[in-house]
Amino acid sequence: MGKIVIIGGGLAGLAAAYRLSDEHQVTVVEKDNALGGMAQSYHIDEHTDGHIDNQTDNHTDDYYIEKYYHHFFSSDTELMGLIDELGLAERLQWVKGTTGYYWSGRAYPMNTPLEILKFPPMSMLDIFRLGLLVLRTKLVRDVRSYDDITAGEWILKTAGSGVYNNFFQPLLNSKFGSNADRVSAAWLLGRVKIRSDRGAEGERLGYMKGGFHHLIAALADSIRERGGRIITGNGAREILMEGGRVSGVRLEEGSLSCDAVISTVPPLTLASLVEPGIPGFDPSAIHYQGTCCALLGMSRPLMMDGTYWLNIKADVPFGALIEHTNFMPTSDYAGEHLLYIASYFQDHDDPLYTKSEEEVIGMFLDGLEKLYPEFDRSAVLWWELGRDAQTAPVYETGYAERILPYRTGVDGLYLAGMFSEANYPERSMNGSVRAGYEAADAVVRDV
Repeated sequence: MGKIVIIGGGLAGLAAAYRLSDEHQVTVVEKDNALGGMAQSYHIDEHTDGHIDNQTDNHTDDYYIEKYYHHFFSSDTELMGLIDELGLAERLQWVKGTTGYYWSGRAYPMNTPLEILKFPPMSMLDIFRLGLLVLRTKLVRDVRSYDDITAGEWILKTAGSGVYNNFFQPLLNSKFGSNADRVSAAWLLGRVKIRSDRGAEGERLGYMKGGFHHLIAALADSIRERGGRIITGNGAREILMEGGRVSGVRLEEGSLSCDAVISTVPPLTLASLVEPGIPGFDPSAIHYQGTCCALLGMSRPLMMDGTYWLNIKADVPFGALIEHTNFMPTSDYAGEHLLYIASYFQDHDDPLYTKSEEEVIGMFLDGLEKLYPEFDRSAVLWWELGRDAQTAPVYETGYAERILPYRTGVDGLYLAGMFSEANYPERSMNGSVRAGYEAADAVVRDV
């Protein structure tokens, strides 16, 4: 039996701990007070810490909702298997997720072939070429072979400038900003392939009734029941070494001895924990971008046509609107309407990261009023703002050669996270679960 410390209480870290806790002494260390990482949830209740704008005194809501929007896909076998093992299968729900595209002053639904045909900026020939591109993507077996060509180059070559300029370029810009021109075609193909479960009415997406909070809580409970330990609000400061191998972890308060460490934090963060460094490890090889995501609780819906996901081509400080309660019923959320406002940023100097929460929310509300003149701010009951400078890798050309291994050049140090093979060429909840499993299996083989 080995003593293993897992740095990071997100999905990858918890999955690794779940896999190991039957046979090993496992301790999960999480710097935040709550578990979940990017799958962390807000608890909305009558004593919510959220920012109350127009809430009444009889506010008695009590529910959980993800800090960042989440859903999963029919191909996510490891995630669904884990949910089943934890006895949560009855919470699985498959729902049609409708999409739209905001262009030139109005939102256009983009679910059925007829709706796509009515999208003004694209000609019939462009739409035909778009269909061929999607079909060609589904036939690709090895997306890695497209890692050295940019998404833009491949789209222009495959479908022409009309499809690129009027459909894909705004999406790439909203997702990757100044890095959009460096993103590989492998990422695009992977993204299209993972989102190919689409019927006549929209995309088939999975969700858990009551939210993924139940998955995180069940994982934590199972780890503890098997003898594992979970420490929150006390992050790792240093990975300790003796004789060239891992011997423990120094925390903000106290320290832990161990035989092995699984780190799930971003590469630059990991580099700050290991002195003098990890042989052959370049923490700057994989570039990360940040996420700024607001969540509004509202008394009425924004997108009255029932659209769940709206991509946006407009001069506003966000790239997408995700109206969660056009996906799941408001009855699950005390009758409130929930809207995510999503944006990405590429550096720490971006106003989305440097401005105060109130200023960013003001920018976002100004943007909503620009897109929807009928939007009334008094409908906003409360809001929360989540932002982090290192939330996702930028899948630029050559990324496949930079994927970090589960086993490092330091004896006893293992890695799992969005930078792992399981999350190439696109990150997902399922990829994080699989990365955690793979790192745990590597530990088992060695320890």
